[in-house]
Amino acid sequence: MNERLERIAQLVSPDGIVKLQNAKVAVVGLGGVGGEACIALARSGVGTLIIQDFDLVNLSNYNRQVIANDKTLGLEKTKAMSDLIKSINPYCNVIILNERFNTNSNLFNLSFDYLIDAIDSVDEKVLLIKTCIKTNKIFISSMGTAKKMDLKKLDIIDISKTAYDPLARVIRKKLHDDNIFNKFPTLCSTEVPQSGVTLGSYICVTATAGLMIADFIIKKILEN
Repeated sequence: MNERLERIAQLVSPDGIVKLQNAKVAVVGLGGVGGEACIALARSGVGTLIIQDFDLVNLSNYNRQVIANDKTLGLEKTKAMSDLIKSINPYCNVIILNERFNTNSNLFNLSFDYLIDAIDSVDEKVLLIKTCIKTNKIFISSMGTAKKMDLKKLDIIDISKTAYDPLARVIRKKLHDDNIFNKFPTLCSTEVPQSGVTLGSYICVTATAGLMIADFIIKKILEN
């Protein structure tokens, strides 16, 4: 038994540890939500993580992103995240996709069973969701956490049940316009977004969202 996993092994049994170590999870978007989810998965013993992002660490990330600090400033987010994962769990197989998710992405050429959608861009998010549905991936999609400060109003609910979330409303409409009415889980907040701000963000909300998403995926791995 890897001593790094000793404490979680006491909760999930040796069989559960094997399931986690055999799991392959893709995380698309390494911001405040996706980054926190990545680290939780790595600390819990997930064997393979595919991490995808196209951006660099910048100063505006410091208030909420787990990879953002003076040593990583200017680095590719995928590189910063890979280094952090390896410093926590060197046994984790990290596959880097330093690219934007779009129709040219290599993501679905790789083997994985679980996916976390933490993309901000609407069109790319819709494409990712549609591709997950088409390929029967187990996935969860993060909706909007900007302009919100009440972590107690975060919940994991079906896309059809979302409220007070402008991003979820747009995503739902675009899917319906393409005659896609599939149910799928989302991390969503029932908090009314604050007015008068653009994309203000609060680490206690984004980090909690990331942990809730990681928990969802971990429980799915253990169930299967």
